Amino acid sequence: MKKGSFVTQSEAQTEEFQGRTNDWLCRPEIAEADHLQICRASLPVGEGHHFHLHPELEEAIYVLEGVIEQWIEKERRVLKTGELAHIPKGIVHATFNSGLSDAVILAILSPAATEGPFLVDVSHEEPWVSLRPPST
Repeated sequence: MKKGSFVTQSEAQTEEFQGRTNDWLCRPEIAEADHLQICRASLPVGEGHHFHLHPELEEAIYVLEGVIEQWIEKERRVLKTGELAHIPKGIVHATFNSGLSDAVILAILSPAATEGPFLVDVSHEEPWVSLRPPST
C-alpha cells in the first residue's frame, strides 16, 4: 500500500469547466486517495459554479484569493480570503466570483469516490433559477 504522495502542478489534472479552470490535486487517480478530492479552482470575474448539489459528497470551499458570493441553499454570504463554507452532502449550493479580480478557491470533497453522480445541476429549477439565473 502506498504511504503518501507528492503532487506537483505538472501532475495535477487541469480541466476547463464552465468558465473556470480546475486543477485537481488529489483524487484516486492522482494520489490514490480514498477519502479526499481536492481541487483548486480559478474563477474569472463574474464566473462561478451555478446551483448544484453533490448527492454523496460533503464539501468545504476555502477562499485562497479574492472575493466570492457563496450560496448554501437560499442563504447568501460574501466570503473573502481566509474564509470557508462547509456544505453537507445533498445540499444545494453555488459559488460566484463577485469581486473585481480573479478569485481562487480550494474545494475539498469527501469521500474520494461515489456510486452515483458526482453532481446534480439544479440551476434551471425553482427556486434556484429565480435567486440567480444562470448566465447564457
